[in-house]
Amino acid sequence: MISLLIMFTFLLAAIFLAIRSGMGKKMNLEQWAVGGRGFGTVFVFLLLAGEFFTTFTFLGGSGMIYQVGSPAYYVLAYMTLAYVFSYYLLPPIWRYAKEHGIVSISDFFSTKYNSSSLGMLVSIVGIIASVPVVVLQLKGLGIIVSETSFGMISPTLAVWIGTIAVTVYVMISGIHGAAWTAIIKDITIVAVVVFLGIYLPYHYYGGIEPMFEAVQAAKPAHLTFPDKGQSLGWVISTVLLTAVGFYMQPGLFAAALSAKSEKVFRRNTMIMPLYTLLLMFVFFVGYTAILQVPGLKGANGDLALLRLSIQTFDPWFIGVIGGVGLLTALVPTSVILLTIGTLFAKNIYQPVFKSNNETQIVKAAKLTVPVIAFISLYFAINGGNALYALLLMSFSLITQLFPSLLFSLLPNNRINKYGAICGIVVGVATVVYLTISGTTISSLFPSFPQTVKDMNSGFIALFVNVLVTLLISLLTAKNAATNKSLSPQ
Repeated sequence: MISLLIMFTFLLAAIFLAIRSGMGKKMNLEQWAVGGRGFGTVFVFLLLAGEFFTTFTFLGGSGMIYQVGSPAYYVLAYMTLAYVFSYYLLPPIWRYAKEHGIVSISDFFSTKYNSSSLGMLVSIVGIIASVPVVVLQLKGLGIIVSETSFGMISPTLAVWIGTIAVTVYVMISGIHGAAWTAIIKDITIVAVVVFLGIYLPYHYYGGIEPMFEAVQAAKPAHLTFPDKGQSLGWVISTVLLTAVGFYMQPGLFAAALSAKSEKVFRRNTMIMPLYTLLLMFVFFVGYTAILQVPGLKGANGDLALLRLSIQTFDPWFIGVIGGVGLLTALVPTSVILLTIGTLFAKNIYQPVFKSNNETQIVKAAKLTVPVIAFISLYFAINGGNALYALLLMSFSLITQLFPSLLFSLLPNNRINKYGAICGIVVGVATVVYLTISGTTISSLFPSFPQTVKDMNSGFIALFVNVLVTLLISLLTAKNAATNKSLSPQ
């Protein structure tokens, strides 16, 4: 019972902070979605960290180490590389967004390419790609609350409670609530993760080095990359694919737009790679659990951290772990939901209904939140994918936006709206086909070297995307030039 009380204290504190943060503010769309572009280094850091330290890094990181071992290091690598990219990528995006009053990634595409149709397409892709991430957070929340309440609350009930709570405070306070809740989350997550990552190896093995020695003796495959499958070729290709798609996530894009100046990004790119080192402590927990909590199969590997903690600590501390884990679900979920609401209102509702009424647009954005939240809740309750599988599927979809965005930042962009639309559509269709059919580079090209065959199949979709984008842009530009030359002067 004590663990349950502590968890609900965390939840009530988060809701209180979130609601209070929105008091006294006129919630127009810019204020609700990007905080009026008034957030400094600390708040932007917390929002970006909130999107990084989610239930995946809390449970999925240790779970992936438990299940497959070394391939999990792709998470540490891609995040670090993504922050390096952000040093160059985010400032020009932020400058353009501020100049044109942009509050979402769809607005950016729509304005850059002067195409509301492209903005609508980006919104649809962003929403579809974001739903698996919301599902991931809700599944993680259900696991955390159920396990740390010692079964007093079922995963289904936990997901319902979390969904209702996050929906209410997102609709009321928007991104302000996410930013203030992130304060509690980041302070507590650092303390808990570092403690677990150091204490558990010493408690069970006498240190980190003896832990690795024990795993090496019992399960040496967990400390090496496999020759096939999730080999070094898979890791490198997945790192590159997810790094370029990192800031294509609508929630992260919106969080970046909330900064009050581009200098905020420069500072954060020096801090965020260091923050990712916290993942190492999560990995240490996963390694410890391999021998101490044997027998977790498939998606149940995500329970490694919690099962190990439950057999080690008193109930009150399990409540603290549960409360912190709950916040790792609520913060990113709130940012994603409000971003989806913004995407729908600005780039689907507004052009379809031709509405310029700010009040109606804000209302449409807020009403979208519970719709997407409860759709995600359904899949969270009925889906069975491991957390890292959900994350990879989302990245494969959202990365299809990157080529057109990158081209748009060039001084002389050769890509037009037709090429961008066709490239994104074909790229997304390719991802869907590869996912449903289970097609891989290995099955398409069985004679290729093993390293190439193991590469992430998302590269197929990205290659097709770029090819179609360039080709359609070239053809439509030629047709336009021909028609212009044939027209009477």
